[in-house]
Formats: sequence, C-alpha cells, structure tokens
Amino acid sequence: KTFVPPPPPPPLPWRLRREHTRSSSRIRVLSTGAAKLALELKKKKKKKKKSLMMKAEEGGGEGGESRLDHLKSQDAPTASENGSIRDGWFAELSEMWPGQAFTLKMKKTLFHSRSKYQDVLVFESEEYGNVLVLDGVIQCTDRDEFSYQEMITHLPLCSLPVAAKKVLVIGGGDGGVLREITRHKQVEVIEICELDEMVPQVAKDYFPKMAVGFDDPRVTCHFEDGFKFLKNVEPGTYDAIIVDSSDPVGPAASLFQKPFFDLVHRALSDTGVVCTQAESIWLHMDIIQELHQLCKEVFSTGSVSYAYCTIPTYPSGQIGFMMSSKSENAFREPKQQLADQSSSHLGPLKYYSSDIHKAAFVLPEFAKQSLNL
Repeated sequence: KTFVPPPPPPPLPWRLRREHTRSSSRIRVLSTGAAKLALELKKKKKKKKKSLMMKAEEGGGEGGESRLDHLKSQDAPTASENGSIRDGWFAELSEMWPGQAFTLKMKKTLFHSRSKYQDVLVFESEEYGNVLVLDGVIQCTDRDEFSYQEMITHLPLCSLPVAAKKVLVIGGGDGGVLREITRHKQVEVIEICELDEMVPQVAKDYFPKMAVGFDDPRVTCHFEDGFKFLKNVEPGTYDAIIVDSSDPVGPAASLFQKPFFDLVHRALSDTGVVCTQAESIWLHMDIIQELHQLCKEVFSTGSVSYAYCTIPTYPSGQIGFMMSSKSENAFREPKQQLADQSSSHLGPLKYYSSDIHKAAFVLPEFAKQSLNL
C-alpha cells in the first residue's frame, strides 16, 4: 500500500499562537493587526521613496536636505490615517522610528476627536492606565509620565545658579510640567503657552494627577503659538524656559528652528536656562547632532549639553533633553535643592534626585563622540 501522510494540523488560533511564541512575559508582543500595519507603512514608504527619486531625477529632489529639515516640512499623520488601532491594540507607527512599532493592549477608547491643530486620542490601556496620543504618537501614560515630567522640569530649575522667579513653559498642555514647577516655592510667576486648547481640557478630564498643575494660583495660560508669543516678550524676562514639545513634525516643527531659539535666547535672563525635549540617542542621533549644533550657535557665550532619562512608552524607552544657557553653567552639578516633598499634596518625587541629575549627563561613548562632549 502507498503511504499517504496525514494532513497538516490546522493553524493555532491567534491567541494561542501568541502564547506559544512568547518566551517571556516581559517580551512585548506585536499583534497580527500591528504586523499588517507595519507592512502597509512599508509599502507607503516605498511608494514615497520612489516619488522622491522621480523628483530628484527631474531636478526637484531634496538633495542635501537633512532629516530634521525633511521632518519639519511634513504634515503630521493622525491616528486614523496611520490606522493604528486594530484588533484591540494601539500601534505607534511613524517615520520618526522606521521599522519598528510600540503596541499597547487597549481596554476602551475614552476620547477621540480632532482639534484645530491635531488628532487627539485618549484610551484606557491594560497595563499603563490612561494614554494620551497626539497625531498618532504617545505623549504620556498614567504609569510612567512622572519620569519625563520630573526630569524636563527639575534638570533646568536645579541647574540655575540662583533660584528661578519667573518660568515659561511652551507646550506642556497636559499640565505635568506645571505640576513639577509648583514644587519650587521660590518661583513667583509660571506662564504656559500652549497652542491647542483641547489638550488641557482633555488632561483635566482624563489625567487629573497631571492637570493639577493648572490649579496653582501662580499659573497664567496663553493659548497661542509659542513662536509668536516669544516675539512679544521683553528681553530678559524669564529665568528658565521649558520647551515641552512633541516631535518636529506638524504643529511643533517651528520649535526646532534657529529663529525660535534666537527668540528664546532673547527672552532669557543673563543666567537663564532653556531645556527642550531632544529625542532619543538610539533613533535620532542625526537630529540631536543638528539641534546641538544649532543651540551652540545661538548660545555661543554659554553652555550646551545633553541629558536623558528612561521611560518605557517613548520610542526606544529613552528620551533626551537639550540644556542651553546664556552664561557658562556646569549643568551636571545641581545648584538648587528641592524641599522635602514627602508631605507635599503632590506626593513625593518618583524619579528625580540629585544623584539622577548628575547621572543624566553621563552618556554612552557613541553619543559623547557624536556630540563632541
């Protein structure tokens, strides 16, 4: 008799397949829906690349344009345009981190609308609490927001030779940076310039522990473009400026340009410090190099340095801060100490400390060499 092999077993259902291939509960699992999204994005990028090549052949290509210049010229994709919600998972896809996607399991969508400027999404996740997404990119989560908010605030304020009296925040509509500034009792005036009025309102509804920063009587809100706002500021007004911007695509593009930093320099006091969100050394070293060089040109008589913190829901699990001052400043050494926060109504600090402050400026060798630090 001729041997007839039995038919192959049917494929495992998706959930069992996921469990079967998981080697550790700590490994992030990319859903089949997210995998499809990644394939679609790859096709779109290939089509876009072909289009750019055709333009170059016609003499209208982007030539020596840097990645940062290219990103500034792009419109930010929305969550719906990316198709980033599939099969109960949110997948974060962007040309800012090509070839990879961070995914979070969703419980339910809490809010989704489009403001005058951007796509705004809030969902409840399985492990990270509520998640704020702007134009398809995660901005903060209940579980890990304190890492970024504490560092972008206390690094500059604790680096000042004299305690700040007047502080400006550009961006930061979720209120987290405001919350951290209010821990500094010597600060007398806190101003925030946020472009999108929808973001603070959404934060108050779904992120009350961050939005509590808006309740401090020292806080004044300005809802307008940060670039235009700085044009009308008197020289030397602020002791510290914190630029809590999103990536250099869409509404935040102007905050990564030299004219903006010229206005920041003008608005700072003689010993003032600016701290701006400065991307990831693992994904955006070319952008960081360009931003570092730009700041060195603007703050030629002062100091410029790069620090970072870890945060799991940001691309590569790391985010950086570009620190610049009008006069010489050894940023690595904290000069101001926060009062004991154990009895604060905001709760104790969870990430920042004097030791973390010093360590934040210790970079891996490849990053030090890239920035000539």
